[in-house]
Amino acid sequence: MTVPTPWPAAAPLTTPRLRLEPLLRAHAREAAGVFDDARLHTWTGGAPSSLARLEARYARQEAGRSPDGSQGWLNWMLRRRADGQVVGTVQATLNRPATGGLEASLAWVVGVPYQGSGYAREGALAMASWLRTRGVTGLVAYIHPRHDASMAVARALGLTASDEVVDGEIRWNTTGGPRATP
Repeated sequence: MTVPTPWPAAAPLTTPRLRLEPLLRAHAREAAGVFDDARLHTWTGGAPSSLARLEARYARQEAGRSPDGSQGWLNWMLRRRADGQVVGTVQATLNRPATGGLEASLAWVVGVPYQGSGYAREGALAMASWLRTRGVTGLVAYIHPRHDASMAVARALGLTASDEVVDGEIRWNTTGGPRATP
């Protein structure tokens, strides 16, 4: 039996304005206040999580892979370098498609008070660049067709919208590399 190559582990990253910290369960208490806003669920559904649920989710995600090992989970908290404030998160779910290589399904969330400042774009570009240095060749994002801000981030990553719709969200795919560096 062939043992698959281990998934990459999230590493600290920096951009001009942000520190991307690998997600830890300990981030939940600080993050709960940033993500405790129903407006963040306008495009994705659901509702804000309680602190206990957020801690449990972060503990699962901190493992860096799904329980069966079929997916790699990479999650980072976005923290402003200027004042240390957590402003959001970026994540990549890795899989090995039948066609070979590594593919990452990307997501980003920025707290409502911090939106419109380019943090999602800056964090997502840093994550995508790091993923490419780890052998990830395909990037994907699923975005609600009216979520203009997320579509702008996807475009900055070099993704284009496809005709595929999954659970009401459009699949965006890699068309090349990022268009700009953070």
